[in-house]
Amino acid sequence: MPDRIPAWFDRRPLDEWLRSRGHDAFADSVAETCARRLHQPTNGDLKRWVRNLDALPPAEGRQLECRDGRVAVVGPAVQSTALRETLMAFHPWRKGPFDFLDLTIDTEWRSDWKWDRIAHAVDLSDKSVLDVGCGNGYYGWRMLEAGASIVMGIDPILRFLLQFEVFNRYQAKPRRNFVVPMVDTDLPEKLQAFDVVFSAGVLYHRTSPIDHLRSLAGALVPGGELVLETLIIDDDQPNVLVPEDRYAQMRNVWFIPSLAMLCRWIRRTGFEDIQTVDITATNTSEQRSTDWMTFQSLTDFLDPDDPSKTVEGYPGPIRATVVAKKKKAE
Repeated sequence: MPDRIPAWFDRRPLDEWLRSRGHDAFADSVAETCARRLHQPTNGDLKRWVRNLDALPPAEGRQLECRDGRVAVVGPAVQSTALRETLMAFHPWRKGPFDFLDLTIDTEWRSDWKWDRIAHAVDLSDKSVLDVGCGNGYYGWRMLEAGASIVMGIDPILRFLLQFEVFNRYQAKPRRNFVVPMVDTDLPEKLQAFDVVFSAGVLYHRTSPIDHLRSLAGALVPGGELVLETLIIDDDQPNVLVPEDRYAQMRNVWFIPSLAMLCRWIRRTGFEDIQTVDITATNTSEQRSTDWMTFQSLTDFLDPDDPSKTVEGYPGPIRATVVAKKKKAE
């Protein structure tokens, strides 16, 4: 890794794994990209987050484990008020839930519910996984629990990276779950490095969903599996909703396809054997404001007189999860 990589950001095991698989050029690119995006000497938030990492309890005598859908640091407790203040420095906590010693981090999303809906869809035993738009790495821990050999998560938001680091220091060695500050457009066109690629809650944020799907296909080995979760519209025909401005108060929502259109996109970008795993309308029990995410959430984004619609009048959020296999030969 270049000298500019900060000490708290240790991705040497990931670098070694990539090189062991013959992906030296990509390993070099990961190192350079991370060094560039973490070199922010005027970023006051980043400095504050790193200071709070240093204020966390020592890793000795403590460990990370998954239990009942929660990612938890277990071991000797500490003074809870000070610990809560340290953890709240990384607010808002969106994906989870997490436990940290005797504190429960009640995140905005009940990500464990989503995981329960899709976990059966793919066998992760001894598989290498790329998690695109991974957030704070919650799903990466669940993927390891499900048998994955290694998980590389990519997400450009530094706050989420630092939330990952809160738990990463308690990860057993050799470390096998990683989050790096990258996006899908940083991936080489024909990387072919991973057995499984996850993309959850990303596709509708892309101005070119086709390019996003192509990048996912390129990251997979031939015959590898895609797990894609995204917003859809309830329409039997191959149609797509393009919001006029915002969708559920989000400006960066571009294309929301019907399931038929989504499957067409997936077929056009090099996949086959498409299966629909789950279709679920998002509700205010699964996504909501909490003490650990005090900003507006789904309740504020739905029409108060008709919660089946967004405040803009569009159909409320429905999410579909599909799996597909990359064609072995094109």
